[in-house]
Amino acid sequence: MSATVSSSTPVADPARARQKRRAWWLKQLHTWHWISAAVSLIGMVLFSVTGITLNHAADIPTTPVVVRSQAQMPAAALASLQAAARQAADGSTGVAMPDQAAAWLAEALQVRVAGQPVEWSDEEAYVSLPRPGGDAWINVDLATGQVERETTDRGLVSYLNDLHKGRHAGTAWSLFLDVFAVACLLFSLTGLWLLHLHSKGRRLTWPLVGFGLLVPVVVAVLFIH
Repeated sequence: MSATVSSSTPVADPARARQKRRAWWLKQLHTWHWISAAVSLIGMVLFSVTGITLNHAADIPTTPVVVRSQAQMPAAALASLQAAARQAADGSTGVAMPDQAAAWLAEALQVRVAGQPVEWSDEEAYVSLPRPGGDAWINVDLATGQVERETTDRGLVSYLNDLHKGRHAGTAWSLFLDVFAVACLLFSLTGLWLLHLHSKGRRLTWPLVGFGLLVPVVVAVLFIH
């Protein structure tokens, strides 16, 4: 007499599978949420503060500090500058500050003009040097080599405000703003998804999200003209 052995394939529990998927997503979202928060934290504090200072810029007193100085460009550097001026006068476009003149300005006046656009005329070479929180310019008399320099410093608040706007802050800061924006977007999207996953136990979730959307829309429609 032979016995028959029956085998059965275990049936997957759909509820358990959903629970595992939900736990996996929660782990991933929490991981990316805290990573993006850590990357963007200092930037968000800075941009929140400067958002207030920009909104009330007219109410924050500033006293610009203007410093003027003069110097005499040596003959060799001046000769290279005059040659560049003649090249610009002949119709060449984008004529830059000669390396010799730029090196002397960097050493004598601590001004970096290499790579900056130069405004050429028959009498002078002028370089505008705007920067966050201030301005500066250099003017060189092509006949005498007399150098005039002026810098304007509008203070820390103006400096931070210009960083907020990316005004004259350079390529590195522009790249930082892009990375910061992506981190903030990731932080917001993972936060929204976490709200969705936890919303069943928190009935005020979507009313509050809707309120956060409604307020700026109402203000923009009713009060901005």
